[in-house]
Amino acid sequence: MPILDAFKLDGKVALVTGATRGLGQAMAAGLAEAGADVAGLDRDEMDFSETRQLVEAQGRRFMPIACDLRASSVADLNTIVGNVVSELGRLDILVNNAGIIRRAPALEYSEEDWDAVLDINLKAVFFLTQAAARVMVKQGGGKVINVASMLSFQGGILVPSYTASKSAVAGITRALANEWADKNINVNAIAPGYMATDNTAPLRADPNRNSAILARIPAGRWGVPDDLKGTAVFLAAAASDYLHGAIIPVDGAWLTR
Repeated sequence: MPILDAFKLDGKVALVTGATRGLGQAMAAGLAEAGADVAGLDRDEMDFSETRQLVEAQGRRFMPIACDLRASSVADLNTIVGNVVSELGRLDILVNNAGIIRRAPALEYSEEDWDAVLDINLKAVFFLTQAAARVMVKQGGGKVINVASMLSFQGGILVPSYTASKSAVAGITRALANEWADKNINVNAIAPGYMATDNTAPLRADPNRNSAILARIPAGRWGVPDDLKGTAVFLAAAASDYLHGAIIPVDGAWLTR
C-alpha cells in the first residue's frame, strides 16, 4: 500500500465522544478530512451544528448522538453503538474523548466529585469500548483511541479524581491492547499536554499558573485542538496497524523537560 494511502479513512465510520467542542470536535473534523463518516456524541444540551458543518464540509456523513455519559447505563452504551451501526452501516473507529475535571484539595474532595469524574472518564470509557469492540470483532478489526493526559504520567495539583481516572485510562489501554491485538483491534491512547480548552480555562486565567506552565513547555505555547488531528488520523488508519497499547504524548515536549 502506498504510504499516503495508509492514512486514508475512506469508507470508515468513527464514533467520537465529546464531539461538539475542543479536542473532540477537532479530532472528529480531522477524521472526516481523512475520509471517515462520523457519529458525534455529547451531552443532551450541546449544540451539534458546528461539528456537523465541519464534517459535512468534507462530504462525509454526520450522526449526532445526544447522551449524558454519567447517566448512561451499560445497556444504553450498547444501544448507542447499535444505533451507529444501524444508521451508518458499521463502526471502525472509537475515540473516547469525553471527560470532565473537578478541582479541590484532596483533604476536601467530595464523594460526588470523585464519582462524577470516574463515571465519565473511566467507567463510560471501558463499557463504550466493550460495546464497540464486540462490533469490531465481527467486522474483523477496528481502532480504539483513548484520550489520556499528562496526568496519566504525573500527579497534578488539586485534581485527585482526574489523575486517578487518566492513569487508569492508560492502564486499560494497555490491558485491552493485550487482549485484542490478535483480533486486529488496535487500542492506543493520545496524551494531550496543556491544551487551550474549556477544562484548562481556570489555569490560563491565573497569571501565576499560566506563566509557570508556559515556562515548562519547551514548545513555548499552549496546545490547540488541531494539534491532535494528525495523531488521531494516524491511530485510526492502516498506518498504525502494528501499534498496540501505546500512550502517545502530544505535549510540546512537556514530559521531556
